Amino acid sequence: MTDTTATGAPARRFRVSFQTLGPVLALIALIVLGASLNSNFLSYGNVTNVLARSAFIGIIAVGMTFVITGGGIDLSVGSMAAFVAGVMIMAMNALVPSLGVGVPLVLAGMAVAMLTGLAAGLLNGLLIAKAGIEAFIVTLGAMGIYRSLTTWLADGGTLSLDFDARSFYRPVYYDGLFGIAWPIIVFAVVAILGEIAMRKTPFGRHCASLGANEQVARYSAVKVDLVRMATYVLLGGLVGLATIMYVPRLGSASGSTGVLWELEAIAAVIIGGTVLKGGFGRVWGTVVGVLILSLIDNILNLASIVSPYLNGAIQGVIVILAVVLQRQGKSAD
Repeated sequence: MTDTTATGAPARRFRVSFQTLGPVLALIALIVLGASLNSNFLSYGNVTNVLARSAFIGIIAVGMTFVITGGGIDLSVGSMAAFVAGVMIMAMNALVPSLGVGVPLVLAGMAVAMLTGLAAGLLNGLLIAKAGIEAFIVTLGAMGIYRSLTTWLADGGTLSLDFDARSFYRPVYYDGLFGIAWPIIVFAVVAILGEIAMRKTPFGRHCASLGANEQVARYSAVKVDLVRMATYVLLGGLVGLATIMYVPRLGSASGSTGVLWELEAIAAVIIGGTVLKGGFGRVWGTVVGVLILSLIDNILNLASIVSPYLNGAIQGVIVILAVVLQRQGKSAD
């Protein structure tokens, strides 16, 4: 009789190793490819630009990792970011006469953004966890609602931050510490804290338990509704944080702000190895996924291989391929 256990174990170990190292190897391959196609690819200016622009999606993707690990999904993060940015800009413009242009105004705007993001996440969480509505339906509806509200607030145009306030706020995006832009620093801190929370805290373990089997999680004394709601609140808060870093870049918001951010965030999570159906997630993999998507976009733009208008299509293909590879790996176990 053939010992299938003995022969199967090395194959399983190989698949696990490949699934773990695959995104890292893909990232290295992209770096080599980019450097060979364009001499400016590894320049300080290009690297910092890529990292700073990917920080918004990266911050959101960390929160999305917890949502997907818990068996959920959120399609509203892009339109939520647009709405948060619009509310933040309107609040800051309204407070300029009383607070003037300075640190208090910026802090007030940041507080508004965080509270708006947390409230939006809480609303999604309540509808999903307490009302029992499918996450896909809730967040799909929220995507349309937030996008329409932003367009309405802007009266079909663009909400622009007061010129003096914009000038004062710009360093939050363009300046940094030791030559590293603030968005990159914030993204790094969020990623580190997210990885610690996922690996070392009861919340991370409960998210994985919930995503793997909700009934077993209930029998294991996991407060399922509270954990599920907390993942959406966390994601909403990180959307608010990403918006705080995004607004000083352009100083404006419109109905087109954050388009396809939900696709990019979900793609980064799946590419990084988090299981789409829940039960397993890794934040460090999400960070690698964000960098992969950003480098693909950057290489395509630098090399002019395809039209930049096709970047969304390429990201969609990558998501599908990542899910296909996940399913093949699972069926092979």
